[in-house]
Amino acid sequence: MTVRAEPATRRRVHGPQGPSQVIIFAFAAAAAVGTALLWLPVATTGPGHASLLEALFTATSAVCLTGHLIVNTATHWSPFGHVVILVLITIGGFGIMTLASLLGVLVSRRMGLRTRITAAAESRSIGIGDVRRVLANVVLITLAFEAVTSLALTARFYFGYDERAPRAIWLGVFHGVSAFNNAGFSLFDDNLIGFVDDPWICLPIALASIAGGLGFPVLIQLRRDLTHPRFWTLNTRLVLAATAILLVSGAAFVTGMEWSNDDTLGKLSPGGRILAGFFLSAMARTAGFNSVDIGALDPATWLGMDVLMFIGGGPAGTAGGLKVTTFAVLFFIIYTELRGDGAVNALGKRLPRSVHRQAITVALVSVAVVVIATLALLIMTEFTLDEVLFEVIAAFTTAGMSTGITPDLPLAGQLILVVLMFLGRVGPVILATGLALRRTTRLYELPKERPIIG
Repeated sequence: MTVRAEPATRRRVHGPQGPSQVIIFAFAAAAAVGTALLWLPVATTGPGHASLLEALFTATSAVCLTGHLIVNTATHWSPFGHVVILVLITIGGFGIMTLASLLGVLVSRRMGLRTRITAAAESRSIGIGDVRRVLANVVLITLAFEAVTSLALTARFYFGYDERAPRAIWLGVFHGVSAFNNAGFSLFDDNLIGFVDDPWICLPIALASIAGGLGFPVLIQLRRDLTHPRFWTLNTRLVLAATAILLVSGAAFVTGMEWSNDDTLGKLSPGGRILAGFFLSAMARTAGFNSVDIGALDPATWLGMDVLMFIGGGPAGTAGGLKVTTFAVLFFIIYTELRGDGAVNALGKRLPRSVHRQAITVALVSVAVVVIATLALLIMTEFTLDEVLFEVIAAFTTAGMSTGITPDLPLAGQLILVVLMFLGRVGPVILATGLALRRTTRLYELPKERPIIG
């Protein structure tokens, strides 16, 4: 009997690629359906229908939870259009596969392996077996935050601004859902500039956005172990610590930079300036609402907000960006190298080398996307680097803020932002998931040689 020997090169073990492909297709399908609905004449207030670009840009922005706009949401779209936008925001917030898996549970009470793996990839559940419980918690937490925020805003609109009950309820629900999902869409002409010093409007929206940006794994654990911090996972502790640091430092930076700027915070009372600075800093971490004119900010403030937008919020939440955990891992890698330690430790835990590589890969790929898109827009427009960079980062991180140049970009430039919004929503998730699932086992190792660094 002859035995054929395998060549001793290397063996590849690949994780399932289906979930990533299904998630991409699902988000693209939702954006396409939203585009078709917003293209209908009934979706706009004026005669005829919106242009295909207006419909595509708005639908992609809504389903990707960005809030980037080329038309005024309040005046351009009809009540039907507003409902379509709200539905797209809800779909984007839950996650296409989360909704599909939840419906599968409710209808058949059975989940196939492919569906469960897909839901785990979207919700970042650690195990496949607990996906049903995770999805149930996601739904309950989402509805609870949206309901509380909507109720608070409805009461303020009704009692504080004399809105009629139906209008107050609609404003409360729309902005409550938009806030928790970090979408940044508003039904007012100037977004939330008219409420810049109103804490009863700004604080509920800010708190809902921060909660949504923590990520569902953190919210689920806080719901279960709020009074038992010793049970918190490393992910929860990293997200909470980084969020607190960014909120405090970001608010201090923005408020200090704009304190004397009469076009933004300068004409407000001291309390109003602090509120507006905190709100702007919190919104920069991908919520997208604005209570001051972003185009009137100091360029140095733009740069600081670029950093906040690029970092973003927690993983598996409604916020975008590279996620605070990615930057925390990078920080601990640098800290370890500066100390000369052999292993990277974070908050009493050792980080696997695979996590190092994943964080570095996601960060460098994201930087490359931002650089390429910024260069492309600089070539085709006459806007300054700080304006273009702000716009690109806001689109890619799904922050949705704008210096005001997006409507004036050429067609190709606006299409670049559409692609950036889509990549920013699904790209980091798919890349990180793919890196985690892809395993390559070599049957040999090459000899080491150290190049000169620095």
